[in-house]
Amino acid sequence: MKESSNVVIFITTDTEEEAHGLTDLLLRQRKAACVNILSNVYSRYWWQGKIESDNESLLIVKTKASLLDQLISLVKENHSYEVPEIIALPILGGNQDYLNWIDSVLD
Repeated sequence: MKESSNVVIFITTDTEEEAHGLTDLLLRQRKAACVNILSNVYSRYWWQGKIESDNESLLIVKTKASLLDQLISLVKENHSYEVPEIIALPILGGNQDYLNWIDSVLD
């Protein structure tokens, strides 16, 4: 299996509306080939010394590793959170046709 130069990125948002807005922005600016939106994700986390809980939306973004820094900057500029979750994981392999498609639709 050929190693991929692509990544999957997780981004949480406060609302589904924000999730759709960020998704549209990432797709229009060709920073993402595909984004899945999972609504109503229950999150528990530490924030400012307390355990908090919220219902959020989760974006699962497929993109090139080379676009990661640009994507992070774009999300931080347009996200409602002070410290947005933006976590990238390498894609070690998969359907090569799909991985080639990711590369073909991005700058």
